[in-house]
Amino acid sequence: MLACGLFPAQVNGAGAKTVKVTPLGSHDGEFCSRDRAMIFEDPDGTRLLYDAGRTVAGAKDERLGRIDVVLVSHLHGDHVGNQHIRRRNAGSCAHPETPVNVLPNTNSVNIALAKEATIVTGSEMPKFFASKLGALGGDPGASKLVRFGASLTAGGVTITTVPAVHSNGIAGGMIGGELGEMLDAAGLTAYAGPPTGYVLTFSSGLVVYLSGDTGITAEQESVVRNHYGAKLAVMNIGDTYTTGPTEAAYVVNELVKPRAVIASHANEAATRQGRVIPGTRTATFIEASNVPVHLPLSGRTMGFDHNGRCVSGC
Repeated sequence: MLACGLFPAQVNGAGAKTVKVTPLGSHDGEFCSRDRAMIFEDPDGTRLLYDAGRTVAGAKDERLGRIDVVLVSHLHGDHVGNQHIRRRNAGSCAHPETPVNVLPNTNSVNIALAKEATIVTGSEMPKFFASKLGALGGDPGASKLVRFGASLTAGGVTITTVPAVHSNGIAGGMIGGELGEMLDAAGLTAYAGPPTGYVLTFSSGLVVYLSGDTGITAEQESVVRNHYGAKLAVMNIGDTYTTGPTEAAYVVNELVKPRAVIASHANEAATRQGRVIPGTRTATFIEASNVPVHLPLSGRTMGFDHNGRCVSGC
């Protein structure tokens, strides 16, 4: 494996051994239709933002705090952030208001630039992000590549990419200029190579699988489970665009076999007052899964031990 240290580890004084996971959704205390973003914090204080999407209110969102690494699974607008909320709790959980257009820069690039964070992606995405950072006066070298089967380190966290079965088109609006207009006029998108998932290995020993947008893949067993031994999974369940709830449960039950899973990308208002709404995809996924399913309620921090067991906030 290729190892590349991005920055020195920053050790907090608490000496905690749990990995903190904080969802950043559109509505406080709920799991809503456009929620993708999560912050993962290592026991040493390293903080990673996963798929900022549309529910982080730009780089000034007070929920962000310090961000060391920005992860982007693929370049669709709901993950990289073609637009975003102006404030939390605007609109409904099913249809949050996302009026702030940030093209061609994207929410992820703006956050990385403001936070002086490193963008870590696979495939051909690093070139795209390096170009964006450079055009905005940032450091193109802050966009780092990690290929399938390789890894790099950020503080106490080892990051690798794993295959995802989806698409990874770049909309014309993200490119801008005449080329972007021509692509949109022709109904085409540019392509940034295959999309990715991630496997994160934290200093506590916890291994987390971030599925990205994906269908069922053989690598979920052969790579994610057999090689990396993931104990916690963040699994997309939204159907049509990714695995549906029963397919996602199959991945969890038969392929990855983690100790616990966090539902993601449900494409619905999944909760009301923090409780699952009966008849939703999320409810179906919970019922079909053989392991504990934790809801990514916006703003509520969960703590996980090295075995993937939730020890706080769930």
